[in-house]
Amino acid sequence: MLPFSRLSGFILLASYQVRASSISSTTYTASGAFPTSLYGSYWNDPTATSAQPQPVITDPVTNEIFPYELTDPANFPKNDTVDPHPLPTQATPSQLMEQALTQIIAIATNPVFGDDTCTKCQASLAIAKMLVLGAPEQGPLLAEAVCQYFDYSTTCYDEYSALALGSTFSQVLALANAGGYDGQNLCSHIDLCSVPPAVPLNMTGWFATPKPNPLPPPIQPSGERLKVFHISDIHLDPRYAIGSEGNCSAYMCCRENAFNAATPDQIVLPAARFGSYWCDSPLDLMAAAMEAIGPLTGTEQGGFNFSIFTGDLTAHDSDNQYSRAYVEYEEVVFYGLLKKFAGPAPVYPTIGNHDTYMQFQMIPYTMGGTLGTQFNWLYEHISSMWQYEGWLPEASVAYASTHYAAYSVTRPDGLKIISLDTNLWYTDNYYSYINSTEPDPYGILRFLTDELQASEDAGERVWIIGHVLSGWDGTASQVNPTNLFYQIIDRFSPHVIANIFYGHTHEDQLSVGLLLLFKFWRGSCFNYPQIFYANNGTVMTAETALTASWIGPSLTPLTNLNSGFRMYEIDSATFDVLDAYTYVSNVNEFPALDNQTQVGPSYYLEYSTRDAYGGNITWGANDPLNATWWHLVTEQMLVDPTLVQTFNTYQSKSSVAGLDCTGECIPAKTCYMRSGSSSLAYQNCPAGYSSTQ
Repeated sequence: MLPFSRLSGFILLASYQVRASSISSTTYTASGAFPTSLYGSYWNDPTATSAQPQPVITDPVTNEIFPYELTDPANFPKNDTVDPHPLPTQATPSQLMEQALTQIIAIATNPVFGDDTCTKCQASLAIAKMLVLGAPEQGPLLAEAVCQYFDYSTTCYDEYSALALGSTFSQVLALANAGGYDGQNLCSHIDLCSVPPAVPLNMTGWFATPKPNPLPPPIQPSGERLKVFHISDIHLDPRYAIGSEGNCSAYMCCRENAFNAATPDQIVLPAARFGSYWCDSPLDLMAAAMEAIGPLTGTEQGGFNFSIFTGDLTAHDSDNQYSRAYVEYEEVVFYGLLKKFAGPAPVYPTIGNHDTYMQFQMIPYTMGGTLGTQFNWLYEHISSMWQYEGWLPEASVAYASTHYAAYSVTRPDGLKIISLDTNLWYTDNYYSYINSTEPDPYGILRFLTDELQASEDAGERVWIIGHVLSGWDGTASQVNPTNLFYQIIDRFSPHVIANIFYGHTHEDQLSVGLLLLFKFWRGSCFNYPQIFYANNGTVMTAETALTASWIGPSLTPLTNLNSGFRMYEIDSATFDVLDAYTYVSNVNEFPALDNQTQVGPSYYLEYSTRDAYGGNITWGANDPLNATWWHLVTEQMLVDPTLVQTFNTYQSKSSVAGLDCTGECIPAKTCYMRSGSSSLAYQNCPAGYSSTQ
């Protein structure tokens, strides 16, 4: 397009100047034509009435003419790609980590948040998530740096490096919804948020058939009693050092490098040959306990009808002292001893939170790739060991090797045993915080439901065994999986499920829906019951009590406990428990056994469950110690506090180091016994009275 001539512009401009100077008026009307003299040239006709003038403009600095397209109304440029739009310089991975730490500290110290620790925690997790997504190798370094800054531990590298929990945290943060439910759930684990409530369950289609109404006629007792051995939480410590510090300032005690900070150069309490209250089980104690089993239970000649092991083989080593080889070594040693002393009948095992590397950690297969299969070695090795010992058939082993070590097996006498890896709902399993609104992210409760449905169809009775219990005070298990588990127990009890058995707490307990965790050791052990009720425990009576779970005592003395194991007498037709006998050894007597080889520890019958708790209950001599019986026990506890004291004494296996239960502790413990899921425990029970420590 040619620009107009300068001449026409000069004529118009002169005319405009004459008129403006010779007329004085309150009204002025501009000329209708554009003053073309303003510019020397134009891209279009500046006098046209259908378009704005487009003058040709030259930049006096660069001497470049601005293109017509820059202002062309019909085709001006969008999203300029010529001019620079600089972004911040890309940070190195180490700079990203430094910035993440700086922001986390800023959040923690920002007065705007006040005392809102939950918001601070979740905001910090969101920052950490972005770091591990962008620079995964920096995740462990951030975990270690946060640990050091907030003085969380004196061994931050050992606990949070890439060779310990740092790699696990990085995986979890990358996959979890840090700003949502997962993040709140994670923060609740370190007491910075409240535990999020259980997500409402959608049970539509979960069960293939409704619960029979009326229930099928109960199986009639045979009158024949079988003997079943229950051992749990061995925590064998092959690194135990006799004579080392048994009262150390930081675990593990009874190790060569252990010391008491008050007298670091002097042993305060020498580690006894057979064990100490703040230590795991030396091989000497393990052998002594195995030797005592037969004579005490009257099974030296015929043996047990079968046995159950509810998990935890390895010692409570720090994360940086674990390895696959260490776990596999303990499996070989303990299973060999168990086969020798509890055999020849099968042992039905489950795995504990200390039976893997990394400790406590198990990830859903659904995460895919190398992450989803990173623990396959464990399931394959441990199930192969069970097959090697002759305890499980090939089909059960094959399933366990590819399904988190879970399996089912139907015994020749008709009892089905279902073993679940309940570490999948353990609160110290950090992978359980990924998609934690889902009640069954591992698919293991689907497996349980289908197995129970098959047993209902076949008229079978079932025992369920696991390690981490589902209720008690609520602190050990995730609320959503245990909420679903409770509904499954309700659906198939009491006509299918005869009993449930757990370990983990180290103390001697029952749970008509119970659970206990001594958090300092991330998995102590007690012995108590847990009761499950109909309709999600909305009404807790003897009539609504459905099933009881039994928590086995630990062999390890850790912490401040005596060493113990248990035998059940069960009916051969109903597979109900008729009595339970707990045997213990007093750890405080062990130092006197040092420096001699004539005698070892003495194990003795601590109590019969029926005799200890059933004195004021009208109950037939051969009636089962079922959920109804245990509910009546809790009623007696509420009117007779001495019965709670008895329970508390046995919870520590009569340890001289056990604490009394008084005041609010009494109703709290009965409440724990009636809480079969974490959600019910948080909903109904006061906190802080779960342990005898």
